[in-house]
Amino acid sequence: MDAPAPGRRGGLAAGVAAYALWGALPLYFPLLTPSDPVEIIAHRVVWSLLFCLVLLQVTGTWRAYVTILRDRGLLLRLSAAAVLLAVNWLVFVHGVTTGHVVDAALGYFINPLVTIALAVLVLGERLRAVQWVAVGCGTAAVVVLTVGYGRLPWIALVLAGSFGTYGLIKSRVGPRVAALPGLAAETTVLTPVAVVYLVVLHAVGAGTFALDLHGLALVGTGVLTAVPLLLFNSAARRLPLTTVGLLQYLAPVLQLAIGVLVAGERMPLARWWGFGLVWLALVVLTVDGLRHSRRPAPPARPAPPA
Repeated sequence: MDAPAPGRRGGLAAGVAAYALWGALPLYFPLLTPSDPVEIIAHRVVWSLLFCLVLLQVTGTWRAYVTILRDRGLLLRLSAAAVLLAVNWLVFVHGVTTGHVVDAALGYFINPLVTIALAVLVLGERLRAVQWVAVGCGTAAVVVLTVGYGRLPWIALVLAGSFGTYGLIKSRVGPRVAALPGLAAETTVLTPVAVVYLVVLHAVGAGTFALDLHGLALVGTGVLTAVPLLLFNSAARRLPLTTVGLLQYLAPVLQLAIGVLVAGERMPLARWWGFGLVWLALVVLTVDGLRHSRRPAPPARPAPPA
């Protein structure tokens, strides 16, 4: 049964807010200089965990968090996801603080294509002909950008690859892990390393954290990590999957606009051609996904024995 109109409106507002916050992050991280990307991510991990622990208390979901920590197999999978998330965060912050916001946006544009490639390579799924066309356009885009720039767009590829693999792991975990307890568990895994790094950094006099506006901005990275995730989780519960899928493009569109209009990054012809091929691939995927989502679902097959 579809959600009632007020619920859908609330879900749409939450989804737009989530992706708008993710899209606006390139405006925030440059404000954290002179902190380098590694220090920023270490603070992001620590403050995200503390903020998540507060939210776990407020939402009464402590039990789910503790259950994850006690399940060794599940925690091992989430630990792998946590490492990929840290890589994604680190490369993203490096990109937006070194004048590569457009490359970061490209990474999230091609993420759906990487997800499809992983489904084929790892899960053995079969693609429809139209989906192969989309993957081909995405591959051609990487070739065009590499030839045009004389270098591989590694920031975009690492962002798409790390987040795509992160999503693959989370999809295998399934509905056992809700968004907030899952993020809390992942940051719990990363926090000891982050704390040790920050202690050593301050011990050698290279740390930048202080009880001032800069320190408050570093604390704010925790809020900016958890809040969009909670908004997204609210939207995903109220909206059709196709709507959520379309909303995901809002974040890289905003990042691209920030890179070109605010950061003043150049968009030579090769970059426009590359982005054009990616956008063509996404249009093909979106149209194909909408067309198949309207077809009646096939009869459910019995689940294989465990």
